[in-house]
Amino acid sequence: MARLADYFVLVGFDHDKRGSGDGQGRIIQRFPEKEWEDNPFPEGIQLFCQPGGWQLVLERKSPNFLVAVLTDINSERHYCACFTFWEAVESLQPQQNHANVTDEEDSKFIQAPQLFAPKSLVLVSQLDHTEVFRNCLGLIYTIYIDCLDFPLETVIGNLLTCIVPITGGSQRTISLGAGDRQVIQTPINDALPVTGCSVALFLKQLGINNVLDLFCAALTEHKILFLSSSYQRLTEACRALLSLMFPLKYSFTYIPILPAQLIEVLCSPTPFIIGIHSSFRADMQDLLDVIVADLDGGTVVIPECIHISVLPEPYLIQTQTALCMVLDPELEYADYAFPPSSMSASSMKFQDKEIRAVFLHLFAQLFQGYRWSLQIIRVHPEPVIRFHKVAFLAQRILLDDDFLIKVLDGMAFAGFISERGSPYRACDLFDELVANDIERIRSEEGNPQKVLKHIKEISEKLHRNENPYPAVAMHKIQKPTEGSHLRLQRSTFPQLDEGMVQWFIDQASAKLKNVPPAVKVEMKCIVPMGHPTAAIDRNGIVLANSARRLEVVRNCITYIFENKLLEAKKLLPAMLRALKGRAARQCLTQELNLHVLQNRAVLDHQQFDYVVRMMNCALQDCTPLDEHLVAATLLPLVTAFCRKLGSGVTQFAYSCVQEHLVWTNLQFWEAMFYNDVQNHIRALYLEMECDHLTETGSVNGEREQKSALGVAAEQLRLWPTYSKEKQQELIDKEESTVYSQAIHYGNRLTYLLLPLDTSKNRLLRSTAIGDMESVSNSFVTNSIAGSVAESYDTESGFEDAETSDVANSVVRFINRFVDKVCTESGVSSDHLKALHANLPDIVQMHIETLDAVHRESKRLPPIQKPKLLRPSLLIGEDLVMEGLRVFLEPDGREESMGGSVGGPSILPAEGAIFLTTYRIIFKGVPTETLAGEQTVIRSFPVASFTKDKKISPHLRAEQEPQDRLQLRSSTFQLMKIAFDEEVGSEMVELFRKHIHKLRYPQYVHSSFAFTVGQSVKQVMEPKQKEKNPSLRTMSKNIMKNAKKTIGRQYVTRKKFTPPTLDQRGIPAHGDNLDQISVSDEMEQSALTLSSTIRSSDKSTMSHMIERACCRDYQRLGLGTLSNSLTRSKNEPFRITTVNRMYGVCRSYPSLLIIPQTIQDSTMQRISRCYRQNRFPVVCWKNSRSKSVLLRSAGLHGKSVVGFFKSQNAPTAGPSQTDSTSLEQEKYLQAVINSMPHYADTGGRNTLSGFTSAHMHSSDSSDKQRQPKIGVLIKQVMGGKEDVPSTFSRGVLGNRARVITLANPRATLKGRESPQGKWGSIRGSGRLSAYSLNADVGIRLAGKETLSLQANGGPSDSHYFRQQRVGLYIIGDKSQLKGAKQDPLQQWEVVPIEIFDVRQVKNSFKKLMKACVPSSACTESNTSYYHSLEESDWLSQLHKLLQVSVLVVELLDNGSSVLISLEDGWDVTTQVVSLVQLLSDQHYRTLEGFRLLIEKEWLSFGHRFSHRGAQTMASQSSGFTPVFLQFLDCVHQIHLQFPMEFEFSQYYLKFLAYHYVSNRFRTFLLDSDHERIELGLMYEEKGEKKSQHIYKSVWDYIDRLSKKTPIFFNYLYAPEDGEVLRPYGNISNLKVWDYYTHETLSEGPPYDWELVYGRREQVDDGERMDTMAPQTHRKIVWPCYDNQNKTEPDAISKLLEEMQVLECELGQVPGKWKETWDKIKTTQRTESMQEGKHLSSSSLLISSSLSHHRRSQCVYLHEAAVGSTLNLSLDTDSSTTSTPSSGIMGRKSTSTLYSQFQTSESEHRSYEGILYKRGALLKAWKSRWFVLDKTKHQLRYYDSKSDVDMKGIVDLAEVESVTLGTVAMGAPKNIEEKAFFDLKTTKRVYNFCAQDCQSAQQWIDKIQSCLSDA
Repeated sequence: MARLADYFVLVGFDHDKRGSGDGQGRIIQRFPEKEWEDNPFPEGIQLFCQPGGWQLVLERKSPNFLVAVLTDINSERHYCACFTFWEAVESLQPQQNHANVTDEEDSKFIQAPQLFAPKSLVLVSQLDHTEVFRNCLGLIYTIYIDCLDFPLETVIGNLLTCIVPITGGSQRTISLGAGDRQVIQTPINDALPVTGCSVALFLKQLGINNVLDLFCAALTEHKILFLSSSYQRLTEACRALLSLMFPLKYSFTYIPILPAQLIEVLCSPTPFIIGIHSSFRADMQDLLDVIVADLDGGTVVIPECIHISVLPEPYLIQTQTALCMVLDPELEYADYAFPPSSMSASSMKFQDKEIRAVFLHLFAQLFQGYRWSLQIIRVHPEPVIRFHKVAFLAQRILLDDDFLIKVLDGMAFAGFISERGSPYRACDLFDELVANDIERIRSEEGNPQKVLKHIKEISEKLHRNENPYPAVAMHKIQKPTEGSHLRLQRSTFPQLDEGMVQWFIDQASAKLKNVPPAVKVEMKCIVPMGHPTAAIDRNGIVLANSARRLEVVRNCITYIFENKLLEAKKLLPAMLRALKGRAARQCLTQELNLHVLQNRAVLDHQQFDYVVRMMNCALQDCTPLDEHLVAATLLPLVTAFCRKLGSGVTQFAYSCVQEHLVWTNLQFWEAMFYNDVQNHIRALYLEMECDHLTETGSVNGEREQKSALGVAAEQLRLWPTYSKEKQQELIDKEESTVYSQAIHYGNRLTYLLLPLDTSKNRLLRSTAIGDMESVSNSFVTNSIAGSVAESYDTESGFEDAETSDVANSVVRFINRFVDKVCTESGVSSDHLKALHANLPDIVQMHIETLDAVHRESKRLPPIQKPKLLRPSLLIGEDLVMEGLRVFLEPDGREESMGGSVGGPSILPAEGAIFLTTYRIIFKGVPTETLAGEQTVIRSFPVASFTKDKKISPHLRAEQEPQDRLQLRSSTFQLMKIAFDEEVGSEMVELFRKHIHKLRYPQYVHSSFAFTVGQSVKQVMEPKQKEKNPSLRTMSKNIMKNAKKTIGRQYVTRKKFTPPTLDQRGIPAHGDNLDQISVSDEMEQSALTLSSTIRSSDKSTMSHMIERACCRDYQRLGLGTLSNSLTRSKNEPFRITTVNRMYGVCRSYPSLLIIPQTIQDSTMQRISRCYRQNRFPVVCWKNSRSKSVLLRSAGLHGKSVVGFFKSQNAPTAGPSQTDSTSLEQEKYLQAVINSMPHYADTGGRNTLSGFTSAHMHSSDSSDKQRQPKIGVLIKQVMGGKEDVPSTFSRGVLGNRARVITLANPRATLKGRESPQGKWGSIRGSGRLSAYSLNADVGIRLAGKETLSLQANGGPSDSHYFRQQRVGLYIIGDKSQLKGAKQDPLQQWEVVPIEIFDVRQVKNSFKKLMKACVPSSACTESNTSYYHSLEESDWLSQLHKLLQVSVLVVELLDNGSSVLISLEDGWDVTTQVVSLVQLLSDQHYRTLEGFRLLIEKEWLSFGHRFSHRGAQTMASQSSGFTPVFLQFLDCVHQIHLQFPMEFEFSQYYLKFLAYHYVSNRFRTFLLDSDHERIELGLMYEEKGEKKSQHIYKSVWDYIDRLSKKTPIFFNYLYAPEDGEVLRPYGNISNLKVWDYYTHETLSEGPPYDWELVYGRREQVDDGERMDTMAPQTHRKIVWPCYDNQNKTEPDAISKLLEEMQVLECELGQVPGKWKETWDKIKTTQRTESMQEGKHLSSSSLLISSSLSHHRRSQCVYLHEAAVGSTLNLSLDTDSSTTSTPSSGIMGRKSTSTLYSQFQTSESEHRSYEGILYKRGALLKAWKSRWFVLDKTKHQLRYYDSKSDVDMKGIVDLAEVESVTLGTVAMGAPKNIEEKAFFDLKTTKRVYNFCAQDCQSAQQWIDKIQSCLSDA
């Protein structure tokens, strides 16, 4: 029994506190005034009466009602029913007191409006009877408003003294003495929530999926906020959500109605369920971690940062299905032809219970078998119960389920265990379900009808609990008359007589004192356990061959214990792989248990090693939760298996399995301890029962089957019947049992934590302290788990600052464990102190035992280790350190571990690591037996070493390596090595020091390329004396000539001394970069080379002429240089020697190309405007368009301003401009004038001389390319489709502009101004893509296309001639910011945003980690593709290719381009090189590519030493692979155009490897100037070369190319004048296999002598040694074998066989190149004689395939749209999906496909003649069309007999086929309905058939083809 209402409160508006802002409420009266002892009055109730704030209103509102819920400090909930009405404010006196005099005077004339104040009647109760409260408060209001003749004091007194039952299902009729009558119905069981219709309303408001989301969010402890305009709806929704969580109880903040004054509660860090009025929605914007549910709108908003764990399958889909059947029962029969007529949804009340039944059914499934995971720790005096989470999850096969793990870890489940864990208590509906209905639930799965029937049965029980009896008595409640609240009231709510109300309360209290207290009879019973849950594998984890794996485990263990060790050794690798599965690990522990007799199993040494290895393997491949289970089953075994080491010395298995973190996990030890305590408690009481049964003479056979909880339940039932002595005796016995187990576990912990070698504390030292002190995620009831001994908990870690020895660490850990478990288990303080006192002695005794074991174990004969294999070395390569025995451990590349590709595990491997002057080499054999005969080699050059770090210990089964290193290389190699115990730490440190000394020599001449062939001592200690006097002489001569030529002494060094750190490695800026500089006053005399060079300079000039770049300049027609320096004045460019002594720019070559009209004397001043003095020079010339490509560094900041003239400066005032800027402009103008299009006949440098004839000479192919430039510009700079309308020129004479291509905003003013200098592609204008392309094409190519009057300008060709731009300058956007350009200049600046070297460096690091990860990825955000995307490497390649293709387009259209980026030696070099490679087929040959690298990379001063960190001086700058990025771009182009390159992909990989290997001198140093200083530039003619040591990589490649075709591309079939335009989109880029592939059988395949030469010697030896028949079958393993060698291509194989045959015939083997050329010549001759293409059976690829520009001849490349190859080159075809080939109008490559067709008719679904309208010229032409359903395309030809396609329409791009209209120029006498249009994603095709029937037939056929697809 309980009071219906504890307090009645009258709350009104506080007029005294009216002021600015919201008002406040105050309690006017409260009854009773004295607080109840059992229920104090809740404070702050006035806030909840008006949650939106206390405010006066102008109109009287209708009364409202709400129920707020307040939670006190004891977590007790108080229900506050608030009935609010509005009263007229009687007096405005409070306002007038605050008003001034003026307001008082005005008030006489202006009538103040009538205001109404809220007043609330409040009931506070601990019971939740919403409707009763509403009726009672409504009755009080009715008496007041209708002036009924009932005293309010009597009614309120009766209300406060009304006593009602709480539970039991009884009905109670109450009356307040006002002629009313109400019936209060109590539930049968108050443990079940009472919901009415709130749950059904909740589902109706939000829907099934939203409610499930909120349900999961509440269970996983997220913040939930409800919004509604109804306060009562908020309360109902919160109540509904809590009732759905039954049997769990919500234990966090719960506020169904939150007042506005407390809105800051929403920022609480703890979870909550809160409701708030929807008018405060704006205040929710900043809540980033709150789930917001809008009850009115039916939406749930989950922030992006929140991840809600959802129900595991199949429970989620089952719950959704059940809710659908409940809410919409007609859904199942909706499609029936004759649906049942009786189907309809239940009423809201019944539907409410059905929904709750669904969730109760769900919880029964989720928690099934939970009682079998409860551990009883103590029975008396109070039960202490623990939930074993890991055991429960393992039992359910849900160890990895995120949702269930979070639920079990939550506070709600902790309360669930605390409330329901006891085995002897009252039971409810959930206990029945989870115990008795689980089998039924399992059998009903998959049958919705049976599930629905079960749910209805549960819902009936829930409904009966709330409504056990039909309503007999009728309610009778007085209600106010309609509209009574609007009547003018005579007075406010009356002041109640407090004494009278108190008298009623006192009378009722006196009566209650005489009534005997009601005793609630608790129906306690033994809680049923239910059936144990069988392990059900719902996820299909069990593999089909699991039985075979278990058989392998059993057989291997049997062989070990039968001493069949040879058989066991064969099975061991397979067994270790099998142990990765849970079933195999469980089988292992079961089988090992069978061999333990009387807790002991003595093994011999080899058996012991095998058993220990299996235990370690079972522990190391587990998830953390799995590890607990495996360790729990192995814990008894590690103290049972042992071996005898000597007399009285025994070694147990626990000393060999300690290197696992599970042994340092407190949670694991707690679970083990409690499990053993439970078993002993159970045994204690079973033994007592057995004694009792023996005395009485009865025997119970079921005694042994009783569970521990069952035994405890029986004891709890009997507890009241025991005497106090008996009770105390049981308590003492239990306490002694727990204490004995604590002692036992103190010993066990000592065994597992003390290492065998007690001088090392590896385990505890390497474990984070957080793991030791982690809060146990199990729940212990009735315990004080938080109190642990202060003396041990205050430690900051395991190692004390003063005594860090192993004993103290172990003692502290065990003390921490003992404190926790003993406190929870109720061990007495005396026992606990005794245990603490004994622990140090226990540990010390065990240490003494371990010392003897360790001493004896050292005397065991060592395990025979494999013989160290010595690596093969290059000639001149010497060992620095002999091999150190190591283990090569696997990294994140799964191929070496078998992985998804299969095969045995190559790694881990055992061998040795060697350090030579050139490489770091590992050579060894796999530790796995099946792969043990293979040799494993992993190596990389020392010069490519980037980083080393010590790695944390990783378990090894056989040895305990001491030190582990991870070595990473820029050749995409990684070594994780674990040093053997025989290798001391000092040797490891020495090894690291030697690596760093070799990697970063003090001077570059100490690297391997210079020291090759010297002794190791010479390598490690560089000689002081110069080695090469002949090269030294050359250096002296050059410097001597410099002094004579310049006229004054700039060089003071007489002999070579290595540059210091300040001079080299750190880039200088400006003029400081050049040590050999020229002063201003000497410019005219020193730099003018009009006089002849003295005879002493002839030798130097001859060397310069021999340079490759000079030969290339002559090939390009850029000028010649002879000893007499004669040159033709008619040539536009000339070779200058102004930089012959590197006085102008030290990083430039000695010979440069500049315009003919520019004098050498001006170059010094021009160079100062550019960074590092790298002024613009010509590096390539387009032979067709005569445009030139120039390169330079970016401008200095001060030079940028001078580069552009001020907008407001007078045009005729050159004196105002700086002379340097004028010379700059003259220089650029000279470049423009050098092109024939821009030569001015009148002497004035303008664009008007560009003749009309020249304008119209471009062919149709050029017109096709016009839009491309705009697309490229847009992609490189803007990236958006929106283009401002002012991009095209609208004013005559506005010839020079700066195109700002990265500015997203352009002001309106700038767009409208006709004199604007700047345009932006990334603007807000909206033009079509076609007009964009055409517009940009006009601007950048100067072509005549489309409408010429679009911008209002003249339409004659003269206008467009003035539009032509002679020079585009591509520069850094940040550098050109804010500059303005003169409109008379004839160049345009294209500012772009390009990545810098820091971004390249960071991207490369991420790329290495993605391609060569150090460990296997376990999370989605560390996967290969995610890491690759994060690296941005492909994005940078995409940017480079975009810019390069743009420059190619500009050059091909006749405009010169200057690349002026950064310092001119990184990105500039990349772009310039790629442009030349794409534009000039000469550079795609072996010789040409070498020349390109020598010219652009070596001569023009790419900083190879600095970017490669080749010396100690550049070590801090880090490795930046700019050259590698260029090679990757070439690789991408090579993939798309495999027939355009003479060299192979291997050639690129070879260069990528050796440019960082330092084997050759080619890629050393930063410029020609430094190479001359070191004597590397020119070799003496008579210098003798070593036969085997090559200083230049080019010489090595030349020699190797003569011997083998390894660098040659057999598909090479170049097209004359071919210009390549590759795809640059990221989707078209491939990750270079150089980054990911490796060959473990022989190491990197780029040192040819080591790989191929050694293999030939081995093969020859084998042929001579054995005559046995050799099998030709070979297994090729990924990542191990060199597939190019084991599976060579057909041509290489044939050439090799020809050489073998020639040798057998006694002939001298011919050179492969000559043989290949003969074959191709013969084939070409035969092809010409036949006059047709070769058949598909030809042996070699014909030159007719040269049109096949892409890699389809090798594999089908992914096209931009679909998989259809669009190879059409017709002028009016759509944009092709292949890279543009550059030469338009040649023979169609589509004829290639016809060679391989067996029957042409197979692919012709429908064909006929159609007229087609052209895209450009709009002319109609008759074509023969073929509809091909097989290839899903529409092809067209000139005629029916024509085999060459004119074009293809890919049907995958077709959007619609519709009837068209008659267009201009259409064929005459054709019906109107014969026209139809085909719309694709790119354009609209206009067709015309012969008649309307044919047109309709074509439309039908095409539609049919589209629908079939």
